[in-house]
Amino acid sequence: MADQPDATNDPFAGDTDPRMGANRVWFNMLRIQRSLGARIARRMRQHGIGDPIWYEILLELERAGPEGLAMAELERRLFTPQYALSRHAARIEAQGWIRSEARPGPGRSKRLRLTEAGMGMHGRIWDIYSEIIAEEIGSRLSVDEAYDLARYLIRLYP
Repeated sequence: MADQPDATNDPFAGDTDPRMGANRVWFNMLRIQRSLGARIARRMRQHGIGDPIWYEILLELERAGPEGLAMAELERRLFTPQYALSRHAARIEAQGWIRSEARPGPGRSKRLRLTEAGMGMHGRIWDIYSEIIAEEIGSRLSVDEAYDLARYLIRLYP
């Protein structure tokens, strides 16, 4: 990051176990997600958005175009387990923003498509989402720090 802590204010000074750095990254990411994630979700619910992941689901479906996406592909793109994605898809479908269709063949595979009402909905959600992110995260990091952190985090994707 732009301003590295010196030894006098470094909360990790004295760590000698080489695994501790990775452990600290992991547990701090979990705590940030639990703390900020809950606040962001609460604020989004005040605007009728059931969960922050709705933005990502709607964005991916809009990017996919009229053919939509198979649920399994959406699971892979969003790193979301099937049970959670199915629950969110059902709630978004109840809003009238997407529709699900059974796919031909064996199993219970589904394809999701945007409805007319769902077109552009990710953009309307983004207006709310980005304001909350700016308040919760943007106020704590400089622009350079935010981009540096984003670059580091992207390296952790599977």
